[in-house]
Amino acid sequence: MQSGYTCQSCLKRLSRISGAKPFARPARANPVYTTTRKRYYHQINGKFKALATQQRRTAATAESLNHRVTRNAPGDLKSAAPFGVEEAIRNPERVMLQPSNLFHSFSNSPSPVIRRRAAFMKSHAYCPHPDHRQTRIVTSPHDPEGRKTTKSIHPPAHVNFECPDCGLPVYCSEKHWMDDYEHHTEICDTLRQANEDDHDLHSGRFFPEFEYPGPQIEEILPNMTNWDTYLYTREYNAINEDRSMRQATRLLTYPMTIASVIHELSPYNIRAGGRLTTEGLKSLSALRYSLHPPRSGSGLGIEGLRPTPPAVRIFILGARAESSLPRQVWVQLEYLFHRCPLHLIFIGPESMTNRDDEFPLPERTATNPFGGIVEDRISNYMKITTFVEYYHTMHKANYFQPFDPYFDCFVLFHPGLGHPASAHEWEETLPHLLETKVPIISTGYTDWDMQRDKQWVEEKMAGEVDLLMEAGENRFRSLRWDLNDLDPGDISAGNWGVWAFRGKRYETTMKDGVISV
Repeated sequence: MQSGYTCQSCLKRLSRISGAKPFARPARANPVYTTTRKRYYHQINGKFKALATQQRRTAATAESLNHRVTRNAPGDLKSAAPFGVEEAIRNPERVMLQPSNLFHSFSNSPSPVIRRRAAFMKSHAYCPHPDHRQTRIVTSPHDPEGRKTTKSIHPPAHVNFECPDCGLPVYCSEKHWMDDYEHHTEICDTLRQANEDDHDLHSGRFFPEFEYPGPQIEEILPNMTNWDTYLYTREYNAINEDRSMRQATRLLTYPMTIASVIHELSPYNIRAGGRLTTEGLKSLSALRYSLHPPRSGSGLGIEGLRPTPPAVRIFILGARAESSLPRQVWVQLEYLFHRCPLHLIFIGPESMTNRDDEFPLPERTATNPFGGIVEDRISNYMKITTFVEYYHTMHKANYFQPFDPYFDCFVLFHPGLGHPASAHEWEETLPHLLETKVPIISTGYTDWDMQRDKQWVEEKMAGEVDLLMEAGENRFRSLRWDLNDLDPGDISAGNWGVWAFRGKRYETTMKDGVISV
């Protein structure tokens, strides 16, 4: 099928998410959940019937085209059969791959984008074999760099040999790969899965998993126990393949991580194992009161006029990939909160990276001192504003004050609070966040990454932090594993873990007629 039916915005944003991240613990992929519903395209919309018919016609046409491939066709495009070799030759950037032909080594990939990634890895990533000397300070017990010692005899060497099982450049030579094969097998299967998922994104196929449902009537309640129950009760298109589920959750993990914590049907509670603390229930109950307003009897006539509450503001600090997600992905968050306007505010120096063509930065004026980019026509109940600035700079200017625990919430996606490379950037911001006394939701790539952030917060602001939700695995984490191009052995999952905290609150009490705090 021609890939023109696929939302290219989704593909572009999804391919940008992978990047250099803090060191993650190598691990095998966890079991992936898939929905058991068997209603497929023809049961949802008539347009999917047409797409299925077009797919059969395209496959038949491609079969006949395979017999007419010229001998001068580039070798890396011949592997694109049988999905339309002539199309692949005319447009090398749109290589078509079969679902059964997704595994290729990165250097010999049919996709030029992936071949460029392979060249980047070979120029920047180092061989993890313990015979080499260390290239960086080890900050995690799971960092493979910790296996190297000062007594290593070989200098650092870039990776050059691609494992035939996972297709990634992971060692400097075949000798080191064979010598360290037992250690490599711990992550080899996961690396192969990530390899195939990346090729799937560049296969040019139609992606039904990127078709999102519209609003739902309020009487139909979403079940937010896990990905399966949510996708079923929100009436998403049936996803019957593990790979399709991984691609879909990589985008939806951002809005759903927020919703799973602040929604009244949240899977996190104060019961044993529910991870929510008493202070967390107090803070989130205030926020949920505004997110789920009672019916007020408002109408179109004069007698139906009612006061409208302000929008609930969700501040997403240190925004990177999440700020460039297709807006229809963020609208899924709005559909979970009926009659409640939402205002998403992305703040961070990287919040507009690679988006200059889409939204040129406006000039900073007296009416817009921080050059905010406002998107107010996304939907009736959602507005998005983006600032390319540090939060503490705007906080000192009293730009967002006052803060209200009934209408405000902070979210930090993979902030790296305790990471040596980024901790200094958060050191000035954290006291201002705690000063607001509103919930702060934070995620991490791995359990180690998340626990490091939590420990850093407790050390820097000892006695001034209330824990709202214990750190643990996120019910709506990304099911797809991502590669770090600077270290192919560093694999992680987006929003793997989640926890929440806020600035400590003090209550005034009366004791023997004297006010005490």
